[in-house]
Amino acid sequence: MQPRPYEWEASMTAVDSLMLDAKQAIMDEHYRRFQTLRHEERWEEALQQIPITLNCATDLLNESLRVLTEALETHNHTSDNSPPPAK
Repeated sequence: MQPRPYEWEASMTAVDSLMLDAKQAIMDEHYRRFQTLRHEERWEEALQQIPITLNCATDLLNESLRVLTEALETHNHTSDNSPPPAK
């Protein structure tokens, strides 16, 4: 299994990781459904699937942004409290 891009950040919690994995799986499933409908030339159903898939992608991106923002804030907070580098 290839590591996800967000797994490098130590401040990401297990809950964050599970949430992102779940949202990714949901989005993947909706995208697969869209692709199946498209390949079967079920155009009306495929068109109905597009906004659902896009909403899932938006939700995943928003959650990823939230986790990244929190990780950066934690990193910046940790950096602010660290002693200055030795000369």
